[in-house]
Amino acid sequence: MNTFRIRRKELAIFNFITERIKEGRSQKHVILLLSLIVGVCTGLSAFVLKTIIEAIKHELTSNFLAEEINWLYLVYPAFGILVTMLFVKYIVRGDISHGVTKILYAMSRGRSRIKSHNRWSSVIASAITIGFGGSVGAEAPIVLTGSAWGSDLGKRFHLAPNNVMLLVGCGAAGAVSAIFKAPIAGLMFVLEVLMLELNMGSLLPLLVTSLTSVCVSYAIYGTDPQFDFSLSKEFTIDIIPGCGLLGICCGLVSLYFTRAMNWFEEIFGKITKKRYKFLLGATVLGVLIFFFPAMYGEGYDVINQLINDAPADEIMQGSLFYGNDSNLLIYLGLVLLFKVFATTATNGGGGCGGTFAPSLFLGCITGFIFSNLWDMSLGLHSQETFYLSPRNCGVYGMAGLMSGVMHAPLTGIFLIAELTGGYKLFVPLMIVSSIAYLTIVTFEPHSIYAYRLARRGQLLTHDKDKAILTLLNLSSLIENDYKRVEADMDLSRFTIIISKSHRNIFPVVDRGNKFIGVVSLDSVRNYMFRPEIYHKYTVGMFMKEPPAIVSINDPLNLVTKKFEDTNAWNLPVIDENGKYLGFISRSGMFQSYRQTLKDFSQD
Repeated sequence: MNTFRIRRKELAIFNFITERIKEGRSQKHVILLLSLIVGVCTGLSAFVLKTIIEAIKHELTSNFLAEEINWLYLVYPAFGILVTMLFVKYIVRGDISHGVTKILYAMSRGRSRIKSHNRWSSVIASAITIGFGGSVGAEAPIVLTGSAWGSDLGKRFHLAPNNVMLLVGCGAAGAVSAIFKAPIAGLMFVLEVLMLELNMGSLLPLLVTSLTSVCVSYAIYGTDPQFDFSLSKEFTIDIIPGCGLLGICCGLVSLYFTRAMNWFEEIFGKITKKRYKFLLGATVLGVLIFFFPAMYGEGYDVINQLINDAPADEIMQGSLFYGNDSNLLIYLGLVLLFKVFATTATNGGGGCGGTFAPSLFLGCITGFIFSNLWDMSLGLHSQETFYLSPRNCGVYGMAGLMSGVMHAPLTGIFLIAELTGGYKLFVPLMIVSSIAYLTIVTFEPHSIYAYRLARRGQLLTHDKDKAILTLLNLSSLIENDYKRVEADMDLSRFTIIISKSHRNIFPVVDRGNKFIGVVSLDSVRNYMFRPEIYHKYTVGMFMKEPPAIVSINDPLNLVTKKFEDTNAWNLPVIDENGKYLGFISRSGMFQSYRQTLKDFSQD
């Protein structure tokens, strides 16, 4: 009976919102209501994810001794990946990896459809993976979860594509806000990484979701920043040169992280059988965590230790380096070098997680190592001119790596300020983040999330023209009401076809429908009214090659360039095998462009 009452209430809410949607005047209010619901759902999802991860990790590692090597590190990560693989294969029955890339792809297709199971599947899979030691972050899965909530609500209430896209962005903003207790960073993430177009109609729903989700986190965890951090040295003008060099280092480490991850992912991509992927991923991950326990899970414990001057043995606990403080920088340097392989092995082997936490983890290590080397090389001590505090530089490095890896300097600046409460460090955070971003874009134009889509020309960008062309679908622009003819057809039969057509262009195909050329009405006009010579001419005699040919896989920006280069009004479209599909017209493409632009920019 209680279940029946709950379902009746849900149906009543659904009907109420649906009725409001039908009223044009209430559309914006409905979006705000839905953005509020997305915020609550996302905040609770983040709580569930973090709780499961911490429970599994505590159960598995709470009895480990700091001074002893733990052989179970070789087993736990492999078991976690295996369970995740079985969960995905037999329960989810779909691909849930590369969460942020999936969101970018869904948005680039113009409908922002994300499968409903991602509301829960990404939470469970990533919790198992990370809890058992997977060297990845929970942020990308929870971002996918939040976006799935937004997409699902958009589908249920039959919203326009641009409003569904907005709710997907709201879900992503809410996810970042909830898991980090960082509402401004959540908003910046959507603008910089997901590249959602910002206008007055989209700003308020994003703010509502971010604030709602962070309030859920505040209610559960309290309002303190996620990391316990206090300044060891106030910002002074003399540290600017050191911050500038740190920014360059962060940019180069970001480049290494991006390139190494893409390279290692390609190796996994060449392996066709999943069991071999699992064996490679589990072996690499288990061995690396065995030698470097700091790589276990997200790595936030190590970040807290580095930014709070924890003893070296506490950072190196459970490793072969334990007991020798002088080995700390060597230990952290090796972690910096091999962390990317642990992260890639986790996902490549069948686990589920993101690169958010690894970016923060490596950024903190980069800043810590750099500051120690800087101070040692200059012979500096605490509070001296040009001295760089390792604690502060760990915070700077987190912002720098995030800016470089994700190509999101504003997200890096605001996230680290909100994570640590270090608002007095805005100037050095801005210096390091900006220089790190400028360094990596010199070598790598796309973020680690956008790299895969950019190679296929499916990336939504801040360039309005390119964004609209990305949202358009070539298949929907094909006009297939052109009468096909064959090259050996005589003029008498061709004249009959002309009389039944309202087009003045005719595609020429062979018997297998393979495209050969085109014939225009103008080319046969002088012969059409002379029946006595019909038998002397065939279609092939009038056939010409088109000024350009469009492939069904061509991105729309390339199609536009073909129109501009040839000055043509109609171009034929073929499939991968050269078979004729239809024509695409300049006027039809322009009309679709204008309509999409209107929908895309609508408040």
